[in-house]
Amino acid sequence: MDFSFERNFTIFPNKTLPFSPLRSFVLSAAPPTPFPRSSSDHRQWYLQLLQIPNINQSLSVSLSFQQNFRCNFRVSIWSPAARARRQRELLRSPMTSTSSSSSRFPRFLQSFHLIFFCLMEKFFEFLFERMYWIYGQLYRFLVRRTGSKFNAVILKRLFMSKVNKPPLSLSRLIQYMKGKEDKIAVVVGTVTDDIRVYEVPALKVTALRFTETARARIEKADGECLTFDQLALRAPLGQNTVLLRGPKNAREAVKHFGPAPGVPHSHTKPYVRSNGRKFERARGRRNSKGFRV
Repeated sequence: MDFSFERNFTIFPNKTLPFSPLRSFVLSAAPPTPFPRSSSDHRQWYLQLLQIPNINQSLSVSLSFQQNFRCNFRVSIWSPAARARRQRELLRSPMTSTSSSSSRFPRFLQSFHLIFFCLMEKFFEFLFERMYWIYGQLYRFLVRRTGSKFNAVILKRLFMSKVNKPPLSLSRLIQYMKGKEDKIAVVVGTVTDDIRVYEVPALKVTALRFTETARARIEKADGECLTFDQLALRAPLGQNTVLLRGPKNAREAVKHFGPAPGVPHSHTKPYVRSNGRKFERARGRRNSKGFRV
């Protein structure tokens, strides 16, 4: 959760079409604050939260399209060191003095505000781990203004379910990009590591998420791990890209789909209690017991 970056990019370098300004999407909330260790810390912890709007420690996400064809995308959260430094300053301030009776927080609301801010922290962890809705606004704009089929496919896949966004391993990525190292691989999903691969070529990969080892191996090989807003800058129409997907039917659940186990010529995996000697080894499994599948 602790990161800070700001990126400005031009979606349409050639100003040939009379585009109109669009809406701005802004979201702000308090950043995650350390959970209080004991009940005596509740008051000081809450006072720190009260100071957040005044010290501009809020989390802000803005995605705005202006008339000068620039898309401003900004996410900023205080780093742990800066946040800890500010909290120490607040603890030394007169507001947090324990002798002040006016700074007491009602006891019946202590658990409520703790639960509320913890839930908000979990919500923003979920939100910023994926960022689907921000990328959705970006690619919905690109689809409407460019009519590119590539952007339409990206927009559709961004809002697919988790089952339909399977991960792609590094070995399959290298296999699909063989001879296409100069292009950008685009994966609407997660890129995972594969320990069976010893040599990783220099690849440019765009994905929703990279595992730590996969990102480290790609960057160590002089490759690039891009985000979809960076892809919109480099290839707004999807030029010089290779759109890839993970194996959607490689799940364990898919092996149980199909004709019922026991039907002739059925290769569907049965739901068995165990794989031992005494479990479903008779009728339908041997010629001497009626028939054999």
